[in-house]
Amino acid sequence: MVPPPLPLPVLMDELVGEILLRVPPDQPKHLFRAALVCKPWLRILCDAAFLRRYRAFHCAPPLLGYLSATCFTSTTSLPDFLHPRCRSDGRRTRTLPIDSRHGRVLLYVLRDDKSMDYLIWDPVTGDRHVVPVPDACCLLEAAAVLCAAHGCAHLDCHGGPFRVVLVAAYGYKDALFASVYSSESGAWSAPVSLDGSSESYVRRLADRPSNYVPYLQLRRGTLGNAIVGYDLAKNCLSIIDPLARNVYYVALMETEDCSLGFACIQGSNLYTWSRKVNSGGGAEWVQLRVMDLETMIPVANLSGKADVAGFAEGLGAIFVSTAVGLFTVKLSFGKVNKIDKHGIYFSTLPYMSFYTPDRARLLLLARDL
Repeated sequence: MVPPPLPLPVLMDELVGEILLRVPPDQPKHLFRAALVCKPWLRILCDAAFLRRYRAFHCAPPLLGYLSATCFTSTTSLPDFLHPRCRSDGRRTRTLPIDSRHGRVLLYVLRDDKSMDYLIWDPVTGDRHVVPVPDACCLLEAAAVLCAAHGCAHLDCHGGPFRVVLVAAYGYKDALFASVYSSESGAWSAPVSLDGSSESYVRRLADRPSNYVPYLQLRRGTLGNAIVGYDLAKNCLSIIDPLARNVYYVALMETEDCSLGFACIQGSNLYTWSRKVNSGGGAEWVQLRVMDLETMIPVANLSGKADVAGFAEGLGAIFVSTAVGLFTVKLSFGKVNKIDKHGIYFSTLPYMSFYTPDRARLLLLARDL
């Protein structure tokens, strides 16, 4: 008589947790499939202590998708996230993505009756907060959304307080203004201006043609081909001159040593630069890398056809738009990945966040309410 097979050994929860800890976060489907294996695994994957270890183990949130001028595109195998929807009030609306960081997306909501607001949207939880646009006559503006939770490591910024930083160029003054919205106070701060106090700004105004007015590109922190800086702690604006006046379509980035940097394309080469303090105590631009895109994207004719469209913080990845599609280029080892077909990608905003089974359970509960 053949003896019955021995039961499979049951792995201890600690060992299962160590295995699940190493599941790559950029394809959340693997975690969701693991959560369906059995109730003990689901309990582990939704445990707050495990999730804290999981985020700390992988350090930077993964790229789950990106926003262009018209839509949100998922880069994972999960179904697309819910599109941001405003409360219906009988008015047609259009949305324009402006910024994305700390688990949130900042959109400009334009209505047919000419009214407008900002919308703070969390694609993972579906939370939406409407922020009124300040009363001001702006020629153009740029804005950023930031987590305001004290001591947050920005690995799981869902819920909690936030700030919106607005920088605006006024059409009737040679000046830039900045203001900050706090979700805790529900109000905008008094605006601060940048005019005669900035030597580089005065120099730019002195060189302007008679019909010049300051303008902001809808990119992170760019004024024409200069860089606008806002110090949140000191509540002041500044301008940093770029490497050269003929460098356009740059993407600001944080370098490996946490310095300010930017990437640009000239010809078929991708250049990265960093702002360093020299021996004399002054700041200067230092070239970090030169990458030949024609050898990395051999199917693309890059003569005048490639532009830097954005940067994914924490991943060290540059978005590059070409005539054959949208690519990400990993700066550390030159890995290239095509993420979309050819289109208009003037400004591509990465959405980076951990998407774990506990979030899906919250979404299902919210839909049932």
